[in-house]
Amino acid sequence: MSINVEELAKSSCCDDFIEDEHVDKEMIKDQNDFKQPIASFASYNGPKEPCLDMEFDELEDAHACYNAYARRNGFSIRTSHSRLAKDKSVIGIEYVCSRDGFRHKSYQEKTYKNPKPAETRIGCKAIMGLKKVGLKWIVCKFKTEHNHDLLSPRSTSLLRGHRVVTSAQKSLIDTLNKSGVPPRKIMSVLSEKSGGDYNVGCIAKDVQNYLGNRRRFLFGEGDAQKMYNYFLERQSKNPGFVYAIQVDENGYMGNCFWADARSRVAYQYFGDVVTFDATYLTNCYKMPFVPFTGVNHHHQSVMFGCALLVNEMVESYMWLLKTWLEAMLGRAPSTIITDDDKVMSKAIAEVLPNTTHRLCLWHVLQKVPEHLAYIYNKYPSFQIDFRHCIHNTITIEEFEMEWSEIVGKYELGENDWLKKLYMRREKWMPAYLRTTFCAGMSTTQRSESMNKFFKDYVRSSTMVSDFVYQYEKALDARYFKEKERDVKTKTSKPIIKTCYKMEVEAAKVYTRESFLMFQEELFNSQNYHSSKHREEGGVKIYRVALHGRESPFYEVAFEVLEKKATCTCHKFEFVGILCRHILQIFLKKSLVDTIPQHYVLERWTINAKSRIIHGISSDDIQVETQNSSNLMRNSLMLQFYEVVEVGCQSKRKYDHFTISLQKFHHEILTMDDDCHKDINDANVGSAEGPVLNS
Repeated sequence: MSINVEELAKSSCCDDFIEDEHVDKEMIKDQNDFKQPIASFASYNGPKEPCLDMEFDELEDAHACYNAYARRNGFSIRTSHSRLAKDKSVIGIEYVCSRDGFRHKSYQEKTYKNPKPAETRIGCKAIMGLKKVGLKWIVCKFKTEHNHDLLSPRSTSLLRGHRVVTSAQKSLIDTLNKSGVPPRKIMSVLSEKSGGDYNVGCIAKDVQNYLGNRRRFLFGEGDAQKMYNYFLERQSKNPGFVYAIQVDENGYMGNCFWADARSRVAYQYFGDVVTFDATYLTNCYKMPFVPFTGVNHHHQSVMFGCALLVNEMVESYMWLLKTWLEAMLGRAPSTIITDDDKVMSKAIAEVLPNTTHRLCLWHVLQKVPEHLAYIYNKYPSFQIDFRHCIHNTITIEEFEMEWSEIVGKYELGENDWLKKLYMRREKWMPAYLRTTFCAGMSTTQRSESMNKFFKDYVRSSTMVSDFVYQYEKALDARYFKEKERDVKTKTSKPIIKTCYKMEVEAAKVYTRESFLMFQEELFNSQNYHSSKHREEGGVKIYRVALHGRESPFYEVAFEVLEKKATCTCHKFEFVGILCRHILQIFLKKSLVDTIPQHYVLERWTINAKSRIIHGISSDDIQVETQNSSNLMRNSLMLQFYEVVEVGCQSKRKYDHFTISLQKFHHEILTMDDDCHKDINDANVGSAEGPVLNS
């Protein structure tokens, strides 16, 4: 702001400035208009105690000297006024104690929702004024008296004037933030790296402010546009990456879907069963995160693409399913599991008519206490009976019989909600779905676990441009774990528990997790006995039960010639691993040398991903160019950490390293960086496209 001549006479740095003929009296700036230059690394090495007539070569040196003095003496400083010449160069400046002056009257009259901020300005007169004479800066005013208590040097580091987030800290904060680390934990990392909270140089609020400013900057650039540019860049590096964005007539972003080549290829191997859930994670726009999830040959969750939706209407789900199906080369899953959502069910019936649609059992059962609360309160035994009916009935006949008994026993024949639930029993009741292959999934637990996994990377405040980047990092972590399992399976041998050759063969064919499931069934099959019950047209029916018991029993239908068996537990049909009851019959018939080939599902084997997938560019190896600033930074950091570890081993090494580092830093700052522009250009995607609004 500008001030008049009378105010200038009272507030100028030195009285003789008024007579300077080169000064434009209108060019008087206060602290809000003048950006104080910050001293560079180790730029000032002169006297530590400022005094009248003290000379400085650079204004940065003067600021660094007085700021260091203030820190040692327990106060902080700010710029009060600065004076500009006609050419707008600074010729005078005042540094004052941060408690100089008083709160403006307008702030005192302002109404606050919360309690008014505490007073910080109390009219302290401590000051250092400088004027420029020739090429030198001379201290023309210096007062040391304060009208308030001074802090200890250690506490001074918490004052705003002495707090700063350094460029190195900003880089670390950005890295941690991109990895989903919240600000409070970022502060803990900074504290650990600095040797304590007092040595960090900033507080948690400064970290939050920095991240907030960065987020506002990204909003200014256009969040949707940044996401779109990221998609273009990913696709330019890997043609197998696909994306789709709905844009309305005003250019605003709508629903968004994307999938990388790894997800698309994984679907071709493991896309027989998919879970689809939109009930959990959201971003700062409250857009539901919708992952398509399956299970790989290591029984790990695997992603088949994901989406951000602007709403949960039928049109949005239909667009998403059609887009996703096209990205997956038109191959529909055999089974899809969702939560109990009518809108989603309608979209699936329309787009995936030949896919078996199952409801998540967990979501269904969660609603039972809500709708039958009076029964729960009146009959404590109801919960036990109901759970037994759902989870412990094997055949459809057993379920129907127990359900009828429960309805009659607890007088639920007229309950409308239970009637509607029963009418849809083919979609959620285990007894009806045991013959449908679901890779062992009866609920959307895979989607839930993936949502929980992604919450370590993103939060409700995450913008969409950050969201897609964090999704990529989370995906990398998932595939890294898959590689770990691959290596473990190929470089180690499991412990064999039985004497059957079948187990040895299984160890060579199955992935480790699949083998352990098979081994458990084979080992436990020895605890069962079987007896022939009847024969129907060349098919022998056996009853299998635990030794010493006749019930509960399972019936196994065995075809001798083709070596095919079917069990009433339907574990093989549901999971794809032979059950202990069928294996008991194989033991009885001495069929224990090999596993019949038709009982080895390729999706559970070591070679599950050996088949070549045509139509998808799977070259997903992304190697940064040698000019990449990220690659150079990482390389330098690794080397620097090694040098630091040696440099802190003794005082002599520390002193030598500090002096060398200061010298090297000064040299590198003055070095011409001719290739800086080229490096930046190399890091920016060259693809261009339409502009999208957030």
